[in-house]
Amino acid sequence: MTKKLNCDQHLLSLPWSDYELLDSGDSMKLERFGAIVVARPETQALWKKERPELWEKADAVFAFHEKKGAWDIKKSVPESWELSWGPTRFSARLTGFKHTGVFPEQEPNWLWSRTQIEKIERPNILNLFGYTGIASLVAAGAGAFVTHVDASKQSLDWACTNARLSNIPEDKIRWVLDDALAFAKREARRGASYDGIILDPPAFGRGAKGEVWKIEEDLPILLETLKDLLSDKPGSFFLINGYAAGYAPRSFAQALESVFGNVQGECGELHIQETQSKRVIPSGIYVRFVR
Repeated sequence: MTKKLNCDQHLLSLPWSDYELLDSGDSMKLERFGAIVVARPETQALWKKERPELWEKADAVFAFHEKKGAWDIKKSVPESWELSWGPTRFSARLTGFKHTGVFPEQEPNWLWSRTQIEKIERPNILNLFGYTGIASLVAAGAGAFVTHVDASKQSLDWACTNARLSNIPEDKIRWVLDDALAFAKREARRGASYDGIILDPPAFGRGAKGEVWKIEEDLPILLETLKDLLSDKPGSFFLINGYAAGYAPRSFAQALESVFGNVQGECGELHIQETQSKRVIPSGIYVRFVR
């Protein structure tokens, strides 16, 4: 089988008006989300901090005390605050998992998916493990009807709030509280078809009814199911991201090639670039292709 997925294509997320990576080092990263500056752990940052004076400006620091992580609020931080990427608006929050609900390493993929969607007539898009929904908002804003699936009601509510902030019409996104694999299997039995599929599977998770997700066991099954759901329409696309599972881009690429066969696309690492030094933080992997 001819391999057509080029795995040397690393994607670079550059600063935009509401986000920048200010500095990193000593297993930490310092970021600005709108007007709020946060410092949080980053295992990839094995190097030294380059601009130590900036760290005093942090409004909140995520730190571990007796093996338990929590935010140490240095200055007044709102419960949530609004950010934007182009016309897409969404909210950020300090969560107990050190995240803010915004994943800036995905910015190149937001741009890519928007570009693909704009080429498709009446696009129908599936976003699995959709979390706070920025990818869904970008897709809907580009003219797609989106089915957004997540097993967490809290995440789904957050995504719905983001859709209202972006003024997305209610009939543009179908919100589904469900286990991703269970939903995909039902859709396959119904003969459903999607012109684009986006997914960001965790290494481990639980479905809405207590289903257990283990990526090493369940991703191959999910990919086989999604093969039946992806439209044969020219321009239909597939995008998968990975963060915490520890796999190399080629591992994901070969998993897709073993299911979808010869596909034309690319894969690699997701990088976030610092504003001044131009150093990057590796922040995940991706594979994407277009029919």
